[in-house]
Amino acid sequence: MPRRVDHEERRRQLAEALWRLVRRGGVEAVSLSLVAAEAQVSKGLVQHYFKSRDQMLVFAIEYANERMRERMERRLAEVAEPASPRHVLRVMLTELLPEDEDRRTESMVGIAFFVTALNDAGLAAYFRAGYDELIQATIAQLRAAQEAGEVRADLDPHHEADILLSLVYGLNSHILLGQQKPATALAVLDYHLDRLAAETDARAVLTTNERS
Repeated sequence: MPRRVDHEERRRQLAEALWRLVRRGGVEAVSLSLVAAEAQVSKGLVQHYFKSRDQMLVFAIEYANERMRERMERRLAEVAEPASPRHVLRVMLTELLPEDEDRRTESMVGIAFFVTALNDAGLAAYFRAGYDELIQATIAQLRAAQEAGEVRADLDPHHEADILLSLVYGLNSHILLGQQKPATALAVLDYHLDRLAAETDARAVLTTNERS
């Protein structure tokens, strides 16, 4: 019997080949022919899945976002009890930090795409939409944490979401440049999250820190 082809898996393999090219030479290094060579397949096969370079680039970004969501879901599923809003928020934010090789690759590819988007209206619109989705998710978790008494009620969740994402993206760059180690960046993030804690939750954080 002929071998059954998993088309989604094939698309992912091509996206990963594209990531390797971008990591080595930036988005300018990407073409249908070069992705085919990197993936060791024919150009015709690449064109079967992607009609244009832009379509392939967008899929590569979407696949990176999908992998991040899957990692988040796995981490939250490992929690014995339903995760608190604060814990969900921390998982969301730490997934944006390049703590391992996979996330380092995704971060470097994301930065390369961002630079290209500065002069590409289509990619820029895609990035803005993605950031809007992320900021709204962060605001929602902050509000849920306020309702649960984990974050101070007097804080503006919109401003705090902007601050948190600005902090995380800055830490991301510092890790990639070797200015900070992932463990140090995580400590900085946790330090800031602790400062957002409501009084009762802050006492719990202090007690936990004193035990460690």
